[in-house]
Amino acid sequence: MDTVKLQKYFTDCGILSRRAAETEISEGKVKVNGEIAYLGQRIDPSADRVEYKGRIIRPYSEEKICIMLNKPRGFVTTLSDEKGRPTVCDLVSDAGRRLYPVGRLDMDSDGLLLLTDDGKLANKLTHPRHEIPKIYRVTVKGAVDESVLSLLRSPLEIDGYKILPVQIDLVWQSKDKLQSVLEMRLYEGRNRQIRKMCDMAQLKVSRLSRIAIGELLLGNLPQGKWRQLTKEELEYLKNENNTNDKT
Repeated sequence: MDTVKLQKYFTDCGILSRRAAETEISEGKVKVNGEIAYLGQRIDPSADRVEYKGRIIRPYSEEKICIMLNKPRGFVTTLSDEKGRPTVCDLVSDAGRRLYPVGRLDMDSDGLLLLTDDGKLANKLTHPRHEIPKIYRVTVKGAVDESVLSLLRSPLEIDGYKILPVQIDLVWQSKDKLQSVLEMRLYEGRNRQIRKMCDMAQLKVSRLSRIAIGELLLGNLPQGKWRQLTKEELEYLKNENNTNDKT
């Protein structure tokens, strides 16, 4: 019977660093075969059942995964935060392995975010040549007329960089014209690009939500929850012909 220390098992499974695992074990957050684990405990990975935060931890598999998260506002898109703010990784800690965010979604925005342990897929999705369009619903204060839409659709210069034209539609406007909702389709992801575009058009953003990445739709996935992508969705993301048409 080959046994390993429990904290090493966590690192082997790609869940926690050894130090983080030791902390969680010491605080009684880990169970082995239904009983609270202790620091230094050895287990047989082929026979013992390890539970962490109510989820069974299984040995790391070569098969990579990619998940879709409905990120709420107030979470930063990083693995850890020096200011102690909650991160998106806190929301997917029950996924059974360490996952990395694909791209960014700022703290004040919500909606669809992909996370994966597949470095090749992550690099492909963030490379400009292969970037799939990202679609946002942007709620702004006040009315939006054609002159504003024309400005937003123009190749604006942001932070010294001339952005690609953005596809924009006005999808809703309140009768009193105190609130409007725009749908924006971006083919590149400059830092806080939509907010900076709205600032240039003198529009105050009250909510910014990513609702789709290409053909991947957020749908009715509850905020703060995640799901694994389907086989078809993964094939769509991995398709080498899935390049964006920026003309």
